[in-house]
Amino acid sequence: MWRRLLGGHCLAIAMMVGATSSIAQTRPEVGAPTSPPASVLYVGNSFFYYNNSMHGHVNQLMRGAGIGAPFRSTSITISGSGLAWHDIGSYFRPGAVASYSFNAANDIVMNPPGARLFDMAIMMDCSVCPIHAQLGGEFPATARRAAEIARSHGAEPVFFMSWANKNRPDMLNGLAEAYTRAGNENRALVIPAGIAFARAMAARPELDLYVPDLRHPSLAGTYLAAATTFAAIFGRSPEGNRYDAGLDAETAAFLQRTAWQTVQEYLGAQGTRN
Repeated sequence: MWRRLLGGHCLAIAMMVGATSSIAQTRPEVGAPTSPPASVLYVGNSFFYYNNSMHGHVNQLMRGAGIGAPFRSTSITISGSGLAWHDIGSYFRPGAVASYSFNAANDIVMNPPGARLFDMAIMMDCSVCPIHAQLGGEFPATARRAAEIARSHGAEPVFFMSWANKNRPDMLNGLAEAYTRAGNENRALVIPAGIAFARAMAARPELDLYVPDLRHPSLAGTYLAAATTFAAIFGRSPEGNRYDAGLDAETAAFLQRTAWQTVQEYLGAQGTRN
């Protein structure tokens, strides 16, 4: 299902984040899926559910790109949670999550019993967990278990690289390394949302991607995360997409461009589906 990335073992992405810095990390080995998913499960926390949920913005970007039905997505989030808090296996229990969905007319549609629930599971840990002094050591095993559970139910695991706190840009180096290693170790795609945040802040520091707590995303931040997710899992550019989440046209275009540039640099040529 996944494109394999070839080449060296290290990737350096240079950008301005206050002062010039380099994000050096293990090179990702898994690119965009060779075929688009028809159903996606999001497993995470408030970074996903802020601003009426990131998965809804991804769905709108799909519609804006002319990617039509059938498509289902479900977001399961726990406030403040790490990945280990989630009983991921229970999300695939027959007759429970995704046993029905809503169509464009807001009518309930019963999903076929016995059908595969999700093609893809996009998962994130808590914002600091992968680099936390006490919790960071558990992240590789947590990611491995999550990937194994998803695959056992027919869903390909994807890891969502979160962003650094606004007042702690130094967090990104560790987050990028931890998520890229987890992706490689589990043959899973990594969505480089954290790198997209750093790139956008470097280019347009006046555009605030955060709410006042310096952690959670503003609407612009959620839109950027959604555009990066769209670019990574569908292997196509969000540039020119007619969905703008109510942002002004210039800002939406900038965030679309930033998302695509980030995915291309992080995943290389294998980030694009032909």
